Amino acid sequence: MSELTFEQLLEEEELKTFHAGEVVEGTVIDVKPEAAVINIGYKSDGILTKNEYTNDSALDMTTVLKVGDTMEVKVLKLNDGEGQVTLTYKRLAADRGNKRLEEAYNNKEVLKAPVTQVLEGGLSVMVEEMRIFIPASLVSDTYEKDLTKYAGQEIEFVISEYNPKRRRYIGDRKQLLVARKAEMQKALFERIHVGDVVEGVVKNVTDFGAFVDLGGADGLLHISEMSWGRIDHPKKVFKVGEKLTVLIKDINGSKIALSLKFEDANPWKNAAEKYAAGNIVTGKVARMTDFGAFVELEPGVDALLHVSQISKEHVDKPSDVLKTGQEITAKIVDFNEEDKKISLSIKALEAPQKEDEDVVSVDVEKVISESEGE
Repeated sequence: MSELTFEQLLEEEELKTFHAGEVVEGTVIDVKPEAAVINIGYKSDGILTKNEYTNDSALDMTTVLKVGDTMEVKVLKLNDGEGQVTLTYKRLAADRGNKRLEEAYNNKEVLKAPVTQVLEGGLSVMVEEMRIFIPASLVSDTYEKDLTKYAGQEIEFVISEYNPKRRRYIGDRKQLLVARKAEMQKALFERIHVGDVVEGVVKNVTDFGAFVDLGGADGLLHISEMSWGRIDHPKKVFKVGEKLTVLIKDINGSKIALSLKFEDANPWKNAAEKYAAGNIVTGKVARMTDFGAFVELEPGVDALLHVSQISKEHVDKPSDVLKTGQEITAKIVDFNEEDKKISLSIKALEAPQKEDEDVVSVDVEKVISESEGE
């Protein structure tokens, strides 16, 4: 065996020694779509294939690496059988990602990452090359059938299950939403009082009312509190996402009752003058019963036109001569401000009341009470 020259010995000393599994820093000296050549200061350059760089089979390595880039890699083999050093970046990233997830799990750290896939049973996110699955039941604090809106969206979550042996990493977004909502709810109830006027957003509309998100808790806007006038169906008036300014009518524990019946818009505020007995008014027939018709004089103000006051001619039922929506002109014969009840008469306009005519006495309060009880 020939002896090494001084220059060769010096070169050998300058070359680093490595072992499989070691993390080293190298410089990219050549890049092709399927692999990169990296100088790691060893007697042979290292080969980093696409499979050892990423799990993305469609990736072109020339789009992510360029000559002169420095990067850390992990040594897989010092000799792959052809005298080449094989390197991996993917496994190094996985090792670091695994450690990152372990720390986040132990510290209950809130992580943030974009959704890379929307799956049938949940969402998939990536943290430092580690795939985390968030089941549909842990995506939100409310049931969501369609999760496609989360595609590409950056979301926050915590690691609720960490099992590296089974490569099982489970994320939980729901508990963050629940905790934040609890904080917001506490702050909301400390801030609001009965009589306050607040801003909200319609969250859901039902047959009986609308639920309004007040920022921490929902309030119920009952159909009876939606307007001083008559509301046929809440869905005809409100839409989900609509912003509302509402009055807090009552707070009972965690339940909040809302209203849109502001006092300054109360139609009964100046009703005593507008609807004094003897005044002539015009209104529309809102609904009918066998004993009479209820006439809307303005939104929130209804008056009773008893069947006996429709005409001087005998009328069996209001529906025989009137139609819902029909506009009529009548005289106010009684106004009860305390009970908010008004009685009308068309007959009183048809002919002057004669002294010898029989006057039909109507207990308006009794009639209306009976109609409300039906």
